[in-house]
Amino acid sequence: MVQRDNLQLVAKNIERNEQYMRTEMGVGTSYDVDFRELIVLNRKVQLYYINGLVDDKTITEILKKLVEVNDFESEADKMFDIIKNRLVNQQVDPENKMEKVAHELLSGLIIVFVDGERDAFIIDVRHYPGRQPEEPDTERVIRGSRDGFTENIVENTALTRRRVKDKRLRNEIMTVGKRSKTDISVSYIDTIANEETLKIIKEKIKKIDIDGLVMADKELEEFLVEFKWNPYPLVRYTERPDVAAHHLLSGYIVLMVDTSPNVMIIPTTFFDHLEHAEEFRQTPAVGTFTRWVRILAVLASLFILPLWLLFVLEPSLLPKSLSFIGPKETGNIPIALQIILAVLGVEFLRMAAIHTPTPLATALGLIAAVLIGDIAVDVGLFNAEVILYVAISTVGSYVTPSYELSVANKFISIWFILLIIIFGISGFMIAFTTSILFLIHLKTIKTPYFWPLIPFNGTAFVRFIMRIPTPFVYTRPSIVIPKDIVKQSSESE
Repeated sequence: MVQRDNLQLVAKNIERNEQYMRTEMGVGTSYDVDFRELIVLNRKVQLYYINGLVDDKTITEILKKLVEVNDFESEADKMFDIIKNRLVNQQVDPENKMEKVAHELLSGLIIVFVDGERDAFIIDVRHYPGRQPEEPDTERVIRGSRDGFTENIVENTALTRRRVKDKRLRNEIMTVGKRSKTDISVSYIDTIANEETLKIIKEKIKKIDIDGLVMADKELEEFLVEFKWNPYPLVRYTERPDVAAHHLLSGYIVLMVDTSPNVMIIPTTFFDHLEHAEEFRQTPAVGTFTRWVRILAVLASLFILPLWLLFVLEPSLLPKSLSFIGPKETGNIPIALQIILAVLGVEFLRMAAIHTPTPLATALGLIAAVLIGDIAVDVGLFNAEVILYVAISTVGSYVTPSYELSVANKFISIWFILLIIIFGISGFMIAFTTSILFLIHLKTIKTPYFWPLIPFNGTAFVRFIMRIPTPFVYTRPSIVIPKDIVKQSSESE
């Protein structure tokens, strides 16, 4: 094998290239690494490809084109140019570095070696196995598009490009993982996205030194964020191309990881996780009402259990008009322990639902609601009001648009409950203060996590609590520091 500056290059002797492919790529050992050898104009030509990542019809068509060279051509000294002209595929690139050749082969491209030539041909005809774009289960809307991202990074960039036909949209491919060689697309609009933020993200990705990103986007997130033990999500996930396109046009950066249908939106804030595409598919008035209801549900998932427990433990805090709140009978187990057991029981059911086959999910729900819930109250294990408030808190967590945020809120709710059990009302104040300070302390790529509340930004906060009509939204979010802050001209201009 020819070597130069510690880089292995494609050899003119095709047998050396074949030896490299057998030794390094497992040709002849791995059943899915296939190759064909042809004699074209009395010279050897070899094709290498990964079975399953390339369509069989494409392989057959390329082989036909190469065999036809013997029938219509005779100038063997122009072999390289003849084959290049015969390969009529969309993308055919010459390459002389074997490491690059190996990477492209594993990415689903076809490699063609020609005996006596220093360059190999790389033909991009990849055909990844996967599903069709379908509406994501976690981000359904009543009105709107029904397509969603898939596990194919090529399809995902195409779904975004379909919505943002801007010549300045960039989809830069980066590779992470010494063994997995996972493709990551850094997507942004060149004249809008902040250069410093983009530079930070690229540098963080380049510094990743790991065997592979098998868990795709989630592992990538842990390399990007600074607060690794923090329960709150510091990036926003979406499976909807319209949501990704909206954020691209707003100045955000979108990361797509091959094999994952979830794309990451950076930077993000706590309040970004409370928005949902449904609000923008309704009229501004209805969208605003929907957002208020969602915010109320999120607050309920956070505070209803801790506050009720506080009033149970210290009934003097309740005004006479609300004296009906609280259990009339405490039951056989202390209320605080009942709440902890009920919260754990809900988590048991949530995890069971994930692992339960779909046909049995209904039966699981009936068992949980009728057998466990009803009988637990009858035997005195739980008070009826405990079940009620745990149920309200659970429904509120499911209303939360971001699954990651709902889990984090449940984590904080348990923190409130534990401190209230130990310190009473002082525990509530301690939990509330530490939680707010923690959220203020968080940053995602140098972006304050609790913006626009802290630091306060009046315009952005109004946009959060109100679904402003699109014709009145003149600027992009200032938190992303876009190059071009103006989204559209006002009517007065």
